[in-house]
Amino acid sequence: MNLTGPLDFRPKLFSALSQYSFDKFKADLIAGIVVGIVALPLAIAFGIASGVNPTVGLITAIIGGFIVSAAGGCSVQIGGPTGAFIVIVYNIIANFGLEGLAVATFMAGLILVALGMFRLGTVIKFIPYPIVVGFTAGIALTIFSTQINDFFGLGLRNVPSEFIPKWGMYISSFGSVDPATLIVGVVSLLIIVITPKLSRRLPGALLAIIIVTAVVFLIPGIHVETIGDRFGELATDIPQPHGFELNMATINRLLPSAFTIAILGAIESLLSATVADGVTGSRTDSNTELIGQGMANIVVPFFGGIPVTGAIARTMTNITNGGRTPVAGIVHAVVLFLIFLFLMPLINLVPMSCLAAVLIVVAYNMSGWRTIRALFHSPKSDISVLAVTFLLTVIFDLTIAIEMGLLLAIILFLRRVMDNIEIKVYSQKLDIAEGSESTVHEVLNVNPGVEIYEIDGPFFFGVATKFDEMMRSTLGRKPSVRIIRMRKVPFIDSTGIHNLEILIKSSQEAGIHVVLSGVKDNVREALVNAGIDRLLGEDHICDHITKAVVMANRLAPAEDAQASLA
Repeated sequence: MNLTGPLDFRPKLFSALSQYSFDKFKADLIAGIVVGIVALPLAIAFGIASGVNPTVGLITAIIGGFIVSAAGGCSVQIGGPTGAFIVIVYNIIANFGLEGLAVATFMAGLILVALGMFRLGTVIKFIPYPIVVGFTAGIALTIFSTQINDFFGLGLRNVPSEFIPKWGMYISSFGSVDPATLIVGVVSLLIIVITPKLSRRLPGALLAIIIVTAVVFLIPGIHVETIGDRFGELATDIPQPHGFELNMATINRLLPSAFTIAILGAIESLLSATVADGVTGSRTDSNTELIGQGMANIVVPFFGGIPVTGAIARTMTNITNGGRTPVAGIVHAVVLFLIFLFLMPLINLVPMSCLAAVLIVVAYNMSGWRTIRALFHSPKSDISVLAVTFLLTVIFDLTIAIEMGLLLAIILFLRRVMDNIEIKVYSQKLDIAEGSESTVHEVLNVNPGVEIYEIDGPFFFGVATKFDEMMRSTLGRKPSVRIIRMRKVPFIDSTGIHNLEILIKSSQEAGIHVVLSGVKDNVREALVNAGIDRLLGEDHICDHITKAVVMANRLAPAEDAQASLA
């Protein structure tokens, strides 16, 4: 990871257009039209589920999708609103209103741009897999929970946002299920599930919306709630950009939510790009992709939009229909824009239970229950991280889940690292080939007053404490010289240096010499910068164990050592 150098921003659109052809355009045009049709019901459904007007979901897909394709680092990425953001967006609106959502989305965009500018695109991929699976499954269950009211036609208003109270209200209200609404939802669900079995190219969600909406509209006597009933006539005017208030008080309140949006967006977009690269054989510029995602999230709040990220399902639809350049993503945005201008009155007729069925299928696909089942064969620490992240996502919110999940994963990782780092103690004889691949064994005679401590692993804060405890447990022996063998120490942090400094000073006060052996160049540089060479003496830092043992034997002659031990 390099944080210096020129800005790493190379949108794939520019390189694609430099070698573009009419054949590529035909493929991108077909793919873009198909993806636009597939994205339509999802954009509307995600907007409604997030607690905003369905028009907002569509505007987000148009503007955000265009910017992600035009400025991103993946050739086939399709951007827009996704199910992963439903929970966090709904909670932000409930607590801070639409203006709070705009501010949080804007700040998340700035964070994403900063991540890309500082070349942290690859670091995001290191977030532990159990955390990703845990909060994705938690989001899926939460999305499913938000659709029960519309799917069963319970007619509830002011449903609690918290998981447990929400289900308490559902259970107490199941006696008021509307049969017509439930039938519409079940039929929609069946169409969505059966369609891929007949043809992988047919968009099941759109087919369900068209068929069910037509039936409900044409057959008299069927009365179910529609988008128009709930939201009124949807506007077809292009929204005018507007500003929002940004001050330190607002920033402090919304920064955790903005951080969650940014991390979630980065994970989902880079995961989508990685999957796409595996299918197409292309290579995503992860830093450019983050900058492109950030730019989209900076712009959409000014048009009332919700957070944008890469969408795996729509990206794969793009690939399977022949899309290979960002032009397909731009065409998808244009298709949605034309639908927004000319077909919005028809959107008013879509039953809410049909959209609920679409989101229930989305939740099922997000749940990853097969992955969870496989992870139960993993180490208990991974299962713990998954379970904690899942429960916190469901019971509390995604911000707490990600923060606590990361904290738990780091703690368990450090514990695992510490358990695998060895500190060995040698005296009298030392085989310098031990612990290496060398077959030539050379045994060094070590005087009785010399003790050798070998650290096998990084000398960071956790190991520094472990080493300090071991040193204290051997203080009663009072050796003349302590050799600290560091050939297998790849790095040392400030805590390790601090503990080493304390050890050297306490040893010197007790009349014990300290010699360092096998110090790597980067570790030596850290020690020199901290002044350890001046404290210890330059000649007491040796590059090989043989030199260290020779010096130690000279500092602790055999007869003197025997006398001190008598």
